[in-house]
Amino acid sequence: MGLGDLVQKAVYLGIGVASYAGEKATEKLGELRSQVQKLADEMVERGEMTSEEARRFVDDMVNKAQQSAGDAPQPTPPAEPRRIEIINDDEEPVKTTPTDVDQMRQQVMDLQEELRRLRRDTP
Repeated sequence: MGLGDLVQKAVYLGIGVASYAGEKATEKLGELRSQVQKLADEMVERGEMTSEEARRFVDDMVNKAQQSAGDAPQPTPPAEPRRIEIINDDEEPVKTTPTDVDQMRQQVMDLQEELRRLRRDTP
């Protein structure tokens, strides 16, 4: 799997998670509206509030739920990608430069090509 495939899958995963979260939020908001509406209807039946007050009550409760969901702290993305260092216990951390990364990428591509060649040569 290439780096492009990995990035593409990560993007699709992010879109899928965001879509799923949106659907769930909409579903929960609908459930909340239904429950608050039932409560308001019962209060109107008992004469504890008018139908106009019930409508405002339902709207206020739904708006508060939306606002509290919107107030949740959103993680701020880092200014640049986080560097990951892989070290063994007996090695010192090594800082990589863009040139090192390009060389490593070329080595991986060379090894992949060698692996393909060996697979073709093996009966």
